[in-house]
Formats: sequence, structure tokens, C-alpha cells
Amino acid sequence: MLSVYQLKPLFQAWLRPPVHRLASLGVTANAVTLFAMLVSCALGAWLLAAGDSRLFLLLPLWMFLRMALNAVDGMLAREFGQASPLGAYLNEITDVVSDAALYLPFVAVAPFGWGGVGAVIFLAALSEMAGALGPMVGAARQYDGPMGKSDRAVVFGGLGLWLGLTGALPDWVFWLMPAVAALIVLNIGNRIRGGLARISPPRT
Repeated sequence: MLSVYQLKPLFQAWLRPPVHRLASLGVTANAVTLFAMLVSCALGAWLLAAGDSRLFLLLPLWMFLRMALNAVDGMLAREFGQASPLGAYLNEITDVVSDAALYLPFVAVAPFGWGGVGAVIFLAALSEMAGALGPMVGAARQYDGPMGKSDRAVVFGGLGLWLGLTGALPDWVFWLMPAVAALIVLNIGNRIRGGLARISPPRT
């Protein structure tokens, strides 16, 4: 199904010159991966502790930069011989940690709360697990949508922009979290079906 992730090839083409520069400077894929996670955790903690809606304007900017860094670490790994088992672990684990850190501040933003935001965090982690399990059953890593990592970045980045500009969110936005959660459930099913369909020979 349609996902922002499908724009990744165009994004990578735009990033290729700076990636070559980073590689020439000795920057590693794992360093980029860890840097993105640390900044995500620091920003999430700051937004949660500060309680200042204006700071949420940083969220869409960081979501965009984080997507760029995620593409950069993958390109460094694949195109400059930096792929490693440790990198594979870091790539999956840090994404889940970063997502949770960046979504968590919304538990303190009306009309949301722990229930809706917590469900999205849990399901987002489950979605990434479902995608990462593809190689364990003989398929590729699965990125099926809807509401994959890039799509969630657009949603939460948009909410951060809205909150930062207006200082509050309308009550009807409460229903956005259940809608996002429902789409992630569909995402999980699609990733499982996609992985099973790509196994040769098929398994049941």
C-alpha cells in the first residue's frame, strides 16, 4: 500500500553527494545511527519536561533531519562497505527507541493521553518487529504500509508544527491516535502477509 517510504529512492539520490563527503571524512554508518537516536531521545525528553508548546516546532524539523540521517546510514553501510551484524541490530533497535522518545511527549498534550499515545508506541514497535522478522523466514525486510515509520514521522511532525504555531490542539484531534493505531494494525498484517508471500517455497 502507498507509503512515504516509496519516496526513499528520490531522497537517496539527493543525499548521495553529502554521503560521499561524510564517507571521505571517515564517518561511519553506526555513528550516524547512534547520533540520530541520542538526539531523538534528548529532544523527546526536553519536550516532555519543558511543557512549552513552542518547542514542538523543533519536532517537524528533526523528523525531516532524522529521515535524512536514516537514509544516510543505510547508504554508508551499503555503498561504502560498512554493513555489519552490529549495524543491523542498531538500525532496528535505535529506530524503535527513537520513535518512542519522539511520540512520548504527546502524552502530556491535550486531547491526547497515555492510552492513545501508548498504543501507537507499542504498535509502532510491533510493526518494526514484523518487518524485521522477514529475513528470519526467508524473505526480505518488509516495509509495507500504511503508517510505516516515514508516515508516522509526517503525522507527528505535522502535530508538532500545529501545536507549536497555535499553542493547542482541537478536541477532535483525539481521534487521530486511534486512527493511527488502526492503520498500524493494518500495516502489521500487510508486513506479515508480504513476508509470507515472498518465501520460496511458500510456508504456512
